[in-house]
Amino acid sequence: MSILRKFAGQTAIYGFSTIAARTLSFFLTPVYVRHFSADQYGVLTELYSWTSLISAILTFGMETTYFRYLNKEKNNPEVYNDSFLTLLATSSLFIVLGALNIHFVLGFLQHNVTQVKVDYQAYVQLFLGIILLDNICVIPFAKLRAEGKSVRYAFLKCTNILIYIIFNLLFIFVLPRLANLNSSFGQFILPYFKANWIGYIFISNLIASIFTFILLLPELSSFRFKFNFTLLKNMLGYSWPVLVANISFTINENLDKIYLKALLPQTGGQNLIQLGIYGACYKLAVFLNLFIQGFRLGAEPFFFNHASEPDARKTYAVIMDYFIIIVAIIFLGIVCNIEWLKYFINNRSYWSGLKIVPVILMGYVCLGIYMNLSIWYKLSDQTRYAFYISGIGALITIIMNPILIPLMGYMGSAYTTMSAYFVMMVCSYVWGQKHYPIPYNLRKNLILIGTAVLLVFLSFIVFKRNVYIGNLIFLSFVGLIAWFEKANLKKLFPAKF
Repeated sequence: MSILRKFAGQTAIYGFSTIAARTLSFFLTPVYVRHFSADQYGVLTELYSWTSLISAILTFGMETTYFRYLNKEKNNPEVYNDSFLTLLATSSLFIVLGALNIHFVLGFLQHNVTQVKVDYQAYVQLFLGIILLDNICVIPFAKLRAEGKSVRYAFLKCTNILIYIIFNLLFIFVLPRLANLNSSFGQFILPYFKANWIGYIFISNLIASIFTFILLLPELSSFRFKFNFTLLKNMLGYSWPVLVANISFTINENLDKIYLKALLPQTGGQNLIQLGIYGACYKLAVFLNLFIQGFRLGAEPFFFNHASEPDARKTYAVIMDYFIIIVAIIFLGIVCNIEWLKYFINNRSYWSGLKIVPVILMGYVCLGIYMNLSIWYKLSDQTRYAFYISGIGALITIIMNPILIPLMGYMGSAYTTMSAYFVMMVCSYVWGQKHYPIPYNLRKNLILIGTAVLLVFLSFIVFKRNVYIGNLIFLSFVGLIAWFEKANLKKLFPAKF
């Protein structure tokens, strides 16, 4: 149990930093929906979706590869050099190509945009800088995780988001007042000021990325411009299926937004308006996704570092049990309180999209389990299965969205996302038990997830989102889990029970 407590401690730090940072960012959503129209929020959603997809390609699966080869090569510093310089090269090449072909990019983005003025050129230029800086920082952040420097990692991530928030607030609230001052300073600012311009969000992001890059200079300075080509060849052989898996995952997570813009009616900018509603309500699922991402940050290096332990597989199974308990609680807790949480989107015109939230949350439950399951192909060097599994998920996303969106609007995208993650989860479990069996408690976990889904249905549909009945259901669920898990919790946290 000491290993589990160590894992829980590190994951708690990563999870806290991720949740704290993203929660602070989440509180900008009410600001955005109040100050920007739904079609502008749609542009914001679209551009960040493209950025996620591009970043997945440019990082080339090197984060996971770095952890694996650092373990295999006994902390050989050349692993860091090869990983960092690979991402520096791919990102720099992309930025050059993007700058040289910016008119092609603008033409592509402006397709299916009618009756809405969008300043795409400025946005693309800002995002080129953001993508370059963020991708360069991927391996230095991975280095911090590999070295167990979770506190510094958390500090840098929280600093990044605080800077982002501060500049958002400055541009949205302070700059308009300064520009309207009847003074020489106000007259100086006024020609450069744009009212209700979402570009200020992207400028804030770029400034935060620059600060993060500067703060990471100690980690950045430790690399050397020296390739070990033999090592790099082996690393690329491991990473390319991870790359495809990351791209496929990003397709599952972001292609729905791109499809919505292309397939929904364009009259009066309805495609961007519906995309904005979908993107804003999607944010309400953020709390579950935050836990999943925080868990992944702590779990991935932990799983690699403890792969040689005699009871490693049993430990992974126990971790899965606790993981499913937590995601089930978060899943039900969000749905039971959605009538309160919706006020974070303090614009009633967006609330029509609330019906996507339980569906997206269920998709995230499946995604989180899949991420936990995926350790089998990473540890057994069978990363080709990442290609197979994520490829299947991507195909579902690519095929189902064009079928369901014209029939169901953005609900079609929500069901597609859930279906893709569900199939990926099932495939990973079946193949994993065949090639790298881990003694998961399948019956117990299925009962837990099934109970959570049933209670979500009762709260959201039968009791029509009544928060009082919903929270009674939620507290009963938590109480039952605490009762049945009391013996295990005593072993894990003996001082608390």
